[in-house]
Amino acid sequence: MVGSVTDEVRQRVDVVELISRYTPLKRAGSVYKGLCPFHSERTPSFVVFPHTGTWHCFGACGTGGDVFSFVMQKENLSFREALQMLAQQVGVDLSAGEQDSGADQRTRLVEANEAAAQYFQHILTHHAGAAGARGYLERRGIDDATAARFRLGYALDGWSGLRDHLLERGFALELLLEAGLIKRNEERQSTYDAFRNRVIYPICDRQGRVIGFGGRVLDDSVPKYLNTAETPLFHKSHVVYGLDQAHRAIRERDQVVIVEGYMDVIAAHQFGYTNVVACMGTALTPDQLQQLQRYTSNFVLALDADNAGQQATIRGLNQARQALARVRKPVVTPCGRVQLEDRRGANLFITTLPEGRDP
Repeated sequence: MVGSVTDEVRQRVDVVELISRYTPLKRAGSVYKGLCPFHSERTPSFVVFPHTGTWHCFGACGTGGDVFSFVMQKENLSFREALQMLAQQVGVDLSAGEQDSGADQRTRLVEANEAAAQYFQHILTHHAGAAGARGYLERRGIDDATAARFRLGYALDGWSGLRDHLLERGFALELLLEAGLIKRNEERQSTYDAFRNRVIYPICDRQGRVIGFGGRVLDDSVPKYLNTAETPLFHKSHVVYGLDQAHRAIRERDQVVIVEGYMDVIAAHQFGYTNVVACMGTALTPDQLQQLQRYTSNFVLALDADNAGQQATIRGLNQARQALARVRKPVVTPCGRVQLEDRRGANLFITTLPEGRDP
């Protein structure tokens, strides 16, 4: 399968070693810094995040991505060409994946989403029209490094900026429609951007591939939050937001904290609570719970304190009771005998929050 081969290549490539071939890097705490290889500068503004396999330029470029996007930009390659180049370097055979046309289509969808994420990220960092979005993130206390780590972006208040950019990059119109990046107006026989005037939150799978987007409006428009429509890659009920960033910490701490929204996750990670994920809204699904149970059996629900959050907590508990696996455990009876009993294989906790306070 192309998807799994792509993941294998991404995991095998050392992002620090790769980028060091193009620009010297120096360790700075948990990250590496250096002069940006994409523009001329005297003060290092280029940061590599080895724990997520990503990079970001905080200078004139404002771009970022993973090992594939770096090679694509630096060597002027397509995603397929970058995949082939890196696969050869780390000894991964691509021939098996090329037999599956469905997987190949998913790879093209990932390419389109990755290009869209880079576009949104660049707009947020550099475009004058994104001043309101930058102000919103500043008011929410999100610093530049955290915004880069979660690849936050902005969709301009226009109808075709992303569409035109991706068409110029060579992506087919039908692919952009299938990815949910643009929509079709049947009456006018035209297409338009799915996200406009919204802070953009790229949504990644566990491997860090961009599979969809969430967008928060900056005015009184409705809906307040908008997600990518269902696509071959994106199924909202299956996605755990932030799991790509949190799965190692969840396993190490043997605990996961589940919150409601994107900003709850991002703020928590910024302050060191890196075992926090979100359930993509108020409905915690059995599939999400089963994914998390691969890493821990200790679940903490920290949903909002308002009425909707309380109702979501109740639903989450009911879903958890039904979804989490039961296991046979030895139990000592009152008479001192040991017997096997069917017990739930997880511990569920609730964090009660003050009224009006998010996690």
